[in-house]
Amino acid sequence: MADSMRSEFEDWHTHEHFPERLGVPGFLRSTRWTDAHGGAGVFVIYELDTHAVLSSAAYLGRLNAPTPWSRKLMPYHQDMVRSQSHVLATYGSLTARHALTVRLMADGARGVERLCAGLREALACLPGQAGLTGAHLFRHEAPEIAQTTEQKIRKAPDQTVDAVVLLTGYDEAALRAAAAGHLNETALIALGAIGAPAVNLYTLSHSALRSDIG
Repeated sequence: MADSMRSEFEDWHTHEHFPERLGVPGFLRSTRWTDAHGGAGVFVIYELDTHAVLSSAAYLGRLNAPTPWSRKLMPYHQDMVRSQSHVLATYGSLTARHALTVRLMADGARGVERLCAGLREALACLPGQAGLTGAHLFRHEAPEIAQTTEQKIRKAPDQTVDAVVLLTGYDEAALRAAAAGHLNETALIALGAIGAPAVNLYTLSHSALRSDIG
């Protein structure tokens, strides 16, 4: 998010966008983290009943009729990576003070399957380590829908990745150590990742359940 709009973005995202999304049937929880060291990065995860919610009439209705406030802020979303994903593995809890994401690409469907199979095994032992609370693996699958109004008013097309690893914890150093150890570039390439993984560290900003919006 552009620095000049960061404060307004968090206001909008908390008080309009989260309630709007959580009002869509099938949305369960929305959580936002921001760059751990004050950078422009924002990481948001929406938990859903099923992947099919992403192509539901109620959700598409929101995507194609953004509010005036949403229309104002959408052009300031920069370098957006949007992965509509299946949860392939989840160990421990999702929300914690810190979140570390590892965005990954692989070579074709078989490459993604191989990468994800290896990651399941690599992640299973992490939540029990000091400083960590959770380890999760997501595989992207875009819903078969037309380009939405929200996408059209953003400055650039949304990017995607094949898989995302999410580590959560209460100790930043422990998350960095896990990324440098079990999830270092050499280990990920051995599992089938191509190119350097994108690793980012965030701090919790806000989380809300569907029941929180009344």
